[in-house]
Amino acid sequence: MKLQHEFVFAMSIALVPLCLAQVDKAGKTGPATDQADQGHVMVAPNEVKWGPAPPSLPSGAQLAVLEGDPAKAGAPFTIRAKFPDGYQVPPHWHPTDENVTVLAGTLGMGLGESFDPAKGHEMTAGSYFRTPKGLRHFAWAKGETVIQVHGVGPFEVTYVNPADDPRRKASPK
Repeated sequence: MKLQHEFVFAMSIALVPLCLAQVDKAGKTGPATDQADQGHVMVAPNEVKWGPAPPSLPSGAQLAVLEGDPAKAGAPFTIRAKFPDGYQVPPHWHPTDENVTVLAGTLGMGLGESFDPAKGHEMTAGSYFRTPKGLRHFAWAKGETVIQVHGVGPFEVTYVNPADDPRRKASPK
C-alpha cells in the first residue's frame, strides 16, 4: 500500500511540469481552457461601468450590467444598482424571481402594496434576499447603497400603483 501511495505521489510530481508547459507567456492555457473561457466574466470594482438607471426606476439611481441582457426572456443576467441616501422604490413586482445581494450601505425592503418602512427590514452589506415573481415589495436606501441583482430575464418593474411609475411621470421630449 505504501508503494502505491509513493507511485501516485511521484506521478503527480512528474505531471506538474507537463501541465505548466501548457501555459503561454500571457498566462493563458491551451485549447481546452480557451473553450472554457468563452463566456467567462471578471469585473473588478473599479471596472464597473455605471450609467443612469432605466426609466422604470425613480431618478437618481445608477445601473451597471455585469453580464447578460436583463431584458431578454430566458437569459441569465447580473446587474448592479447604486442608490443615493434616501432613495425609494415604491411598491412593485417583477415577472421573474429577483435575487439581491447588498454590497454596500443599507437597503430597506418590505412586503406589501403600500410603502411602510415600519413593516420592512434593513439589510446591511453582505445580506441576501430572494423575491419570488409577482411578490409585491418596496425598497429604500439608507446611506449610499449598492446592490447586485441576478436572475433570468426579462427583468421588468411593474408598479402596484400606476401613478408611482416614473415612466408615466416623465415629460415627453
